[in-house]
Formats: sequence, C-alpha cells, structure tokens
Amino acid sequence: MRLALLGPPGAGKGTQAARICEAFGLLHLSSGDLLRAEKLKNTAMGKKIRDYIDNGRFVPDELMIGIMRSKLVSLVRQGFVLDGFPRTISQAKALTEMLAALERPLTQVINLAVDPAVLTRRFEGRRVCPVCLSVYHVDLMPPQTDGICDIDGAALVIRPDDMPAVVRTRIETYHQTISPLLAYYREAGLLLDVDASGGVDQVWMAIEARLARQGVKG
Repeated sequence: MRLALLGPPGAGKGTQAARICEAFGLLHLSSGDLLRAEKLKNTAMGKKIRDYIDNGRFVPDELMIGIMRSKLVSLVRQGFVLDGFPRTISQAKALTEMLAALERPLTQVINLAVDPAVLTRRFEGRRVCPVCLSVYHVDLMPPQTDGICDIDGAALVIRPDDMPAVVRTRIETYHQTISPLLAYYREAGLLLDVDASGGVDQVWMAIEARLARQGVKG
C-alpha cells in the first residue's frame, strides 16, 4: 500500500501516519522530518531550508521534489505513507511521474480536514522533543512527565515554526494551495476525505473505516 496524507499544519498527519504504518507495516516518510534533518546539518541546503521553515514558508518545489525523489528511489518494494508531501500541483505531478517510473503508483490519498479554530487550539499546546522529534500536546497527548520526552528524557520545546505568527502564515499559505491539489486527486479517483477535528482515536477509526470501504484491511 502506498498512501499520501494531506492536511493543514496541526491536522495530525504525523500521528495518524504513525498509526497507519504500524497497522499496515508501512514506512513513514515525513517531509517535515526530512527537512528538519537537513536543516540541522547546517549545510548550504540546510541554511536555505532553515530560512523557509522558520518563517512559515513552504520550501520551493524543486528542492522538496529532489529530497523526496532520493528517498523514494531508495525503496525496494516497501509500502509507505507520505506525510506532508505533495503540497502543490507541481509536487503532485512530479510525484505521479516518479512513482509511474517505479511502477508503484499511489493507492489512496487521505485528506485530513480540520476547522481553522481547532488548529489554533492544537498549536497552543504542541511540544516537540529536540532529540527524537516525538510530538506531544499538553492536553491531547501529554508526556508521562510534564515537559519531558517519554522516549529519551529530553526537555520538550516549542518549534520555531509552531509560534503563533508563523502558524498563521503556514495555515494561510496552505489554504491558498490546497484546493487545486484536492481537485487533482479527486479527479484521479484517489481522494478520501476524513474529518480530523476530533480526538486522535476518533480520527484513526474514521481513517480505518474509509480504508476498509476501499477494500484495505490491517
């Protein structure tokens, strides 16, 4: 199975991608994690990426496509979930061409739709481990010890791209680009819309139900 998850910042793509991967034995390919890893390398590419991410702007298509291409061609026959990619029509068309060349087209595209007001509340409580990149929420998914990562004991932080002003820019930019992308995958017969405004378990059950209706089972 080869899936792509679409949705605005804070929709829960990373959390649901992890659940899907566990349930179906897939590889999680997060564009955000890949970009942040490059950013931390402090290379020329990493510095460019830092400027885009820290100011809430999307990384240019050609850069993002190149990063994802290098990951996809390295896979043998492993199924995967794309989290945060594609985000534009150019990226979607490039992805279609990449996967066609590999003879491994997308199985489904899941769109996590969330009300903007819900997104704002989610960002206010989001915390991230700077070591393993695990994501928590002070209300919805709190760590066992307040402010401390369950996995490695590191102090949790607020990412620069989760700051209120940056979040507003990210959400506005997302909504400016998402409509044609949804239309592209809806026309291709791949799009599954899921209401992601509820809790983590509620959203996961909705995703399972939609996949089951397409004949996909864990």
